Amino acid sequence: MTNADLAIRSRRAAFNRAIAHGDAAAIGPILARDCVMVTGTDSAVIAGRLAQVKVWRREFEHIDRLVYVRTTERVEPSPTEPLAMEYGRWRDAGSPRAFGTYCAKWRLSEGTWVIEAEIFITLG
Repeated sequence: MTNADLAIRSRRAAFNRAIAHGDAAAIGPILARDCVMVTGTDSAVIAGRLAQVKVWRREFEHIDRLVYVRTTERVEPSPTEPLAMEYGRWRDAGSPRAFGTYCAKWRLSEGTWVIEAEIFITLG
């Protein structure tokens, strides 16, 4: 595994812990300021770190919320730019009611890997 692969997997694990613990503040530093997320079912576009943290805060307020777990399957670092693409699967940790695949574009920014873009698809 490359340094980028290990670092991105570590950042993904931190993101998963933040979701599990309902810690929206811990999600912010993992996201680039101008990041974009395209959700899995309705393809809603959530643009910007502040907007995403706000969505997570609302999500964490629900008692019956889904606890998403993203599992990295592969990280492909760019040989020419401080970028990498992560490919993986996501699921609801509580039950098999929601699952799918995702990809995430990461950028090395000031020595830290941050997510610039994520796209999800719901498969079940």
